[in-house]
Amino acid sequence: MATITKSDKDARVRLGSTPWGNLSALRYHFSTNAAGAVIGSDTAAAVASGDKIKVGLLPAGFRIVDSLIIIATAMSASVTAKVGFEYADGVDVTAVPQDDDYFGAALVMSSAARLRNATANPSAVLPKEAWLTVTTGGAANAKASAVEVVVFGIAEGVE
Repeated sequence: MATITKSDKDARVRLGSTPWGNLSALRYHFSTNAAGAVIGSDTAAAVASGDKIKVGLLPAGFRIVDSLIIIATAMSASVTAKVGFEYADGVDVTAVPQDDDYFGAALVMSSAARLRNATANPSAVLPKEAWLTVTTGGAANAKASAVEVVVFGIAEGVE
């Protein structure tokens, strides 16, 4: 029998001088007020069905591997969401296309819950900064709520 050794040519997983990589958990959070508007946003309007909330920036060179969505205080009845990303500069990348439901689609936001990523998407390295997005559906939000999105990934750097 032969012995096969894989050559390690991808040094990106060695950032930080650690042989096991750099797993990170990036936390993003948004809350809405009693009228349903995102607190600290650029509008006082309540979140309507179909609105996209840009929650925070995911860094370039970040390999996305998993996510957890924590709905601490539920949104209004029938509110659903898809959670994904879009590039900050608005220009798509063929190798890693922006995906508005990368972390999940038809997620029920009207009940307190902890939702793990249940998609079959492979891990992907973001070639540039991208907005983490939550796009609502089903109904408008008309109440106070609190949502946290934790994105797990590996800092690999940009090629």
